[in-house]
Amino acid sequence: MKKHDKDIFEIEGNMISLDELIHYYKKTKADKKSKNKAEQKRDNEQQLKPYQAELIKLQKYLENSHQKMIILFEGRDAAGKGGTIRRVTRYMDEKHYRIVALGKPTEEQKTQWFYQKYIQHFPRAGEIVLFDRSWYNRAMVEHVFNFCTEKEYKDFMNGVQGFENDLTRQGIILIKLYFSVTKDEQARRFERRKSDPLRQWKLSEIDMQAQERWDDFTNTKYNMIKQTHSHSAPWKVIRSNDKHKARLEAMKVILNSVDYEGRDEHLNYALDAQVVISGSREIEIMDAQIARSGKFIN
Repeated sequence: MKKHDKDIFEIEGNMISLDELIHYYKKTKADKKSKNKAEQKRDNEQQLKPYQAELIKLQKYLENSHQKMIILFEGRDAAGKGGTIRRVTRYMDEKHYRIVALGKPTEEQKTQWFYQKYIQHFPRAGEIVLFDRSWYNRAMVEHVFNFCTEKEYKDFMNGVQGFENDLTRQGIILIKLYFSVTKDEQARRFERRKSDPLRQWKLSEIDMQAQERWDDFTNTKYNMIKQTHSHSAPWKVIRSNDKHKARLEAMKVILNSVDYEGRDEHLNYALDAQVVISGSREIEIMDAQIARSGKFIN
């Protein structure tokens, strides 16, 4: 770059003004940032691939041994559940897994046994079913927004452990993941959804109230994990502010749940203690927050 006059500069043989120079450098900086972000995204996706290859082995093992697996993806809105599900299933055989995301119950379903609409989607032998939100809707969204009665909520909380104990006793592998995101990060992701036409479809009425009802959801999360974390059906809380780490660690949780054949022993399957928290440990952390400051942080 050469300066020819007070407000005239030469860049790559072109004469530009000071305003144009400022615009040039801002664009260059933005382009570099975008390039670095794209490169980081590619690196992240490459890092997942060895674990995605292991998920294919796990899937094949379940198929050959006629076992059934259910994975529950729960957590706050915009916590990264959908993105993790897409990465987990990206290279799997579509004939042997299903993603289930149920909408608002129909009038007929409202008259049925609560679990009936979920049971009809349960896996056959050799299949994995991933629930993008599950029967725990009753303990979270339905309870916070009064979509169920207090009696329905209490009946669920008192009975869900028995229901899940039956599932695991009959040989179903049940994995319960709760994705936890901070309030500031959730707000940032909501803003991105609002401004990005490719993501606007993700916003719902409930999403718009999630920040206002933050404390209500936190209290409900506390009660849910405290009452429904058990030896046979434990919760794993995934800290998901960093989406890539959350996806990677969720894959490790799934892979560690089964002693499948052909495991690549060169991979690191150890869980990151800063990202994956047991349900019992999460309750200890939240109890300490209450004792220290009188309120929950997340």
